[in-house]
Amino acid sequence: MIRRCPRSLRCFCSIPSPQNILFQCNKRIRELGQLGRIEEARQLLDTMPHTDTVSWNSMISSYVQNNCIQDAKLLFDAFEYKNVRTWTILLSGYAKAGFLGEAEGMFRAMPERNVVSWNAMLSGYVQNGDIRKARKLFEEMPERNVSSWNSLITGYSRGGLMKEARELFDRMRVRNCVSWMLMISGYVEIYEFGEAWGVFLMMMRSGMRPNQAILAVGLSATMGLNNLDLAKSLRTLAIKTSYEKDVVVGTAILNAYARNGKLESAIKFFEAMTVRNEYAWTTMIAAFSRFGRLDDAIALYELDTEKGVALRTTMITAYMDWARTDDAKSIFSELVDPNIITWNAMVSGYAQNGMLEEAYCIFLQMPIKNAASWAAMVAGFVQNGNDEEGLRLFSEIQKTRITPSHSSYASALSACAKIREVQMGKQIHSLIIKMRCQWNSYVANSLLYMYAKCQEMGDACQVLNAMRIKHADTWSSLMSGLSENQLLNEAHNTFDKMPIHDLVSWTIIISAHVQSGNEEIALQLFFDMLSTGVKPEACVVASLLTACGSMGVIKVGEQIHSLILKLGLSSCLSVCNALITMYFKCGSLCGLCVFEEMPERDIISWNAVLVGAAQNGLGREAIKIFKQMETAGYQPNEITFTGVLCACSHGELVDEGWAYFISMSQDHGIIPSIQHYTCMVDLLGRAGQLLEAEALITNMPVEADCVIWEVLLAASRIHQHIELSERVGERLFQIGTKNSGTYIVLSNVYASQGLWGKVAEIRELMRYRGVTREQGVSWIQIKNKLHRFLTGDKKHEDIEEICLALKEFCERFKASDYVPDVNFARHDVEEGEKENELLYHSEKLAVAYAVLRTPNGSPIHIMKNLRICIDCHSFMKFVSKATQREIIIRDRSRFHHIQDGSCSCNDYW
Repeated sequence: MIRRCPRSLRCFCSIPSPQNILFQCNKRIRELGQLGRIEEARQLLDTMPHTDTVSWNSMISSYVQNNCIQDAKLLFDAFEYKNVRTWTILLSGYAKAGFLGEAEGMFRAMPERNVVSWNAMLSGYVQNGDIRKARKLFEEMPERNVSSWNSLITGYSRGGLMKEARELFDRMRVRNCVSWMLMISGYVEIYEFGEAWGVFLMMMRSGMRPNQAILAVGLSATMGLNNLDLAKSLRTLAIKTSYEKDVVVGTAILNAYARNGKLESAIKFFEAMTVRNEYAWTTMIAAFSRFGRLDDAIALYELDTEKGVALRTTMITAYMDWARTDDAKSIFSELVDPNIITWNAMVSGYAQNGMLEEAYCIFLQMPIKNAASWAAMVAGFVQNGNDEEGLRLFSEIQKTRITPSHSSYASALSACAKIREVQMGKQIHSLIIKMRCQWNSYVANSLLYMYAKCQEMGDACQVLNAMRIKHADTWSSLMSGLSENQLLNEAHNTFDKMPIHDLVSWTIIISAHVQSGNEEIALQLFFDMLSTGVKPEACVVASLLTACGSMGVIKVGEQIHSLILKLGLSSCLSVCNALITMYFKCGSLCGLCVFEEMPERDIISWNAVLVGAAQNGLGREAIKIFKQMETAGYQPNEITFTGVLCACSHGELVDEGWAYFISMSQDHGIIPSIQHYTCMVDLLGRAGQLLEAEALITNMPVEADCVIWEVLLAASRIHQHIELSERVGERLFQIGTKNSGTYIVLSNVYASQGLWGKVAEIRELMRYRGVTREQGVSWIQIKNKLHRFLTGDKKHEDIEEICLALKEFCERFKASDYVPDVNFARHDVEEGEKENELLYHSEKLAVAYAVLRTPNGSPIHIMKNLRICIDCHSFMKFVSKATQREIIIRDRSRFHHIQDGSCSCNDYW
């Protein structure tokens, strides 16, 4: 039956030849389908004078392209003369729409199949993440072409299973550009940049000419390798293949320069580009921002007169990165129709600046949300410590049709790790397996970290063993979880197993040792890292400076300071703050110089110099610094006032201390904590105002702890207030203190009064409670080696020489009015032995060895774990005068700078 063409189509189908009419109509159906005008395409089909198989297949294909699967099936059922292409079209449609069961049914029902049909089913499995069925079908295929191989390689690559992808790739007899592209991009996706570059070179040796896309992904590999020479070689190749002026390749070259730290080269290349797309502009603006040149980023942004959505979005991100949220908001408000990427930039920008309310408000206003939107908001909550809310929001994603991104899974697992919600973590793990993304290295590393942090080491090992490819990030995730659980030995064993150590792994293990008090190991690891050629970043340098400060090894600290200057980190705020603290903790006033030379400062800088000055006996200087800080417009915080009160305490500035203590709440709205009350008790106790100090503890609004009573006990002993010592001691015994110093101090108070029965009671109480006396330890650094001395030490290799020097000093000083204060010897030894016992206190052994082994006139730095006794303090003053040396001693309480027979503490400590 011949149907007449409607008037609207007569001009279109006016060619006399029926064959030409049919050809033109079939072509028009395909065009209308591609434009989404599906009803017009169907109307054309229904009114065509003649139809053939191509007509019906074109219409079914148009339905499939526009996700009208039911209409496609109805037309498929109505078509009497179906061929293998008809079946394949609908099969592909089902697969693309996620109806894998229907696709399988179509495949089984096909009366005949060709390689295209098999490939369609294979692609369906790959697109829906069922790589196991895809591989089974692949092995069953009677015939394969290059598309068959590429489909299965695509499936493996998407799942990060590059070992399996490579095995297939190596078996291929014929490869095309897609094959090479899949392998190179697959390796780049899992950060195996070396493998990616190896495949690129293999392609070149095979004679295959790289196309635009392969050159771009090859440049991504060079960026991952951080190898600018390789990027330059690809630029040369792009010139030879006439691709350099291609805007996509050109932008990739530009990005390679920017990502490899060559900003000036990037600028020159950008200026020379004959054609620039929006991505080129956004790449350059992002590079300026990343390198701290925000003004240049703004200037470049202003040069673009069109300012498309992508460019504005990049500028919003740049402003957000520099915490200029108002400027970002201003650009956003100018956009009439922001796209989803712009909305996401606002959400993530507010979140990264800690403005969660603003981020969530934007998130709720979004007209459309995608996986990245949810990921940004979940990450925002988790990164800002609101882990429960982050997990709640993650669960909300499940109620939508959106599949969570890998980033969302990682953020949720991080939240579980931080709040030790291992059961929730296991539920998320199950979901990850269900969604077949457990092979993604980012997700797998997060799983590993979560289980390690929750001390579920069996599960952590299962995740580790299941990982096909273990990157440096994998080992680092495991190390982080272990070290944060104080499982340092296991973390170090993991570090030793790593095939290659990168900067992240070195940073984790060094920081873990510093935090665990293993400063010597941390320093040795740092020097090992330098010997491998790995350059440290600011965070690991700051961590090592903390270690130097804790150990008091100023020589090593000075070496690291020199390295900081070579690495260009001298303007880094966190590094400068760590330098200030390190110098002051080593008893060096170079901390003041570092502070004065800093290009910028924050409250941490001011607190570091203030506290450091106070601990080193510069009480009045510390108060001057506090006033300078207020003048500079910085608001003091709790740490600031701790430093100020400490300065007043060590400087006998009672009235000033009271004034600052009152000013905390009255002028600055800071409620004093137990630490501030302890400083005040110390201040009053040192000044002999013991009853006032006791009254302050009794009447303060916060609960007293052992430390504040121990401070009062030490003061009562110095001022020989026996009754108060007994009262405070009894209070401490009631609390159940385990501090051996409390028992020793009270024992010595009783012994000084000849109350030996009381002394025996305290000794018995110590044995009953399992309290052991903390032994005095002092240490010094000589020629990069740390020497430790215990009180009464007889094990040092040079102990005989040290003892001889001490005896000579003692005899010499006795002739100059030095009288050993035997009150600071143990009371359970014979009177004749007390003076001899005093001679072998750890700090005396240390100072004698320093005099013997260091150049004449050089300063001596001694660190001590306990408070220096009065006799040793007096002895050090005689040594400094006799040897013309400055002796710097850091004890548990403060620093003593002793020179020419006098101390910075003015004998007041």
